[in-house]
Amino acid sequence: MPMPVTPPDLVDPSALARYPFLPQARAHIRKLFDENGIDIDAIIEQGWLEEARSLGRLRLVESIMHKSDADPMTSVDLANEASRLFAIAAYQYAFLVVCASFDERLMARWAEGESSLADKNIGRDKERFELVAGTYLSSIESTFRDGQTIYSVPIADFLELCPRISGSYWRLVNRPVKNGWVILDPASGESSRERVARLIKERIREDLIQRCRESMEKMSEPMADRLGEEVTRITELFGSQVRSEMPVSAATRDDWPPCFSTSVEELASGVNVNHVGRVFVAAMASSIGIPVDVACSMFEGAPDYDPQTTAYQVGHVYEREYTPHACAALKAAARCPVSQGDDRLCDQEWLTHPLKYLRAKQRSRARFET
Repeated sequence: MPMPVTPPDLVDPSALARYPFLPQARAHIRKLFDENGIDIDAIIEQGWLEEARSLGRLRLVESIMHKSDADPMTSVDLANEASRLFAIAAYQYAFLVVCASFDERLMARWAEGESSLADKNIGRDKERFELVAGTYLSSIESTFRDGQTIYSVPIADFLELCPRISGSYWRLVNRPVKNGWVILDPASGESSRERVARLIKERIREDLIQRCRESMEKMSEPMADRLGEEVTRITELFGSQVRSEMPVSAATRDDWPPCFSTSVEELASGVNVNHVGRVFVAAMASSIGIPVDVACSMFEGAPDYDPQTTAYQVGHVYEREYTPHACAALKAAARCPVSQGDDRLCDQEWLTHPLKYLRAKQRSRARFET
């Protein structure tokens, strides 16, 4: 079910500055920028907006690193008109840099970071919560029980969004349903409002990725070149972060087949790797001697990461000693990243399994070292 065609009215300028990705914010931002003579050129180059660019860089870095609950907007006084203007310009600058990168993995990581921050802020925002929820869900109901508000969402919304979230709570069989409404009781130390916010996060992330892809298609080469220095800085930081999140195993990283390296990098980047890819990562990790706790850490960047669920699922693969998927199965599941000519070893006719790649690499390295 798509987002509501007509979202509820939301005109609070502080809310629109805190949540500049809201569809209600678009007209507000255009008006605000027109009144202050701000266009894309100004956001990128004008000196009086350097403070906004600095805040945008910070916002972008926090979205990519997303290792803490840091919110760069906490230092901004959203009750102040000038500060709100800078906050919105900062978001637009960060968005432009991501689009100018033309990098799907960076985009996924940024969208995950932004939507995670939105999840936390919306869950705490008692005043505006129902307006924001009505923006992303087809409807929402509330009842007062045991001294707290309990929210329910339409079953269609729940069924669309819950598969992207790990944990038994998010399986429909474990949720009370009444007259087509799924009741989101408090759980895991979160209120009912915070549980709904977790669902909303998935729709925000999806919307951010769609908007970013549309803007990437429209981004001209000259415009991308003007942002080239900023893009270089953030992509280098992103690459360094991804490498730091990739654990060293019994087999060196240089020995890993491209399918395994790519899957691990995508998970670390916040890409929602499909089921075959995830089972393959766990099975490969087990086969090459990576400790189970290290294998679990490979999934920490996944959009739906849940420590308990991951530990159970990876542990199951280890206990049952799953054999990693062969090359043909990976290709059929769109998990082979290599085209003809990309990797000389993968082009060999006998190379039918990722473990063969690994062993060939290890033999070659052993010969070189001796």
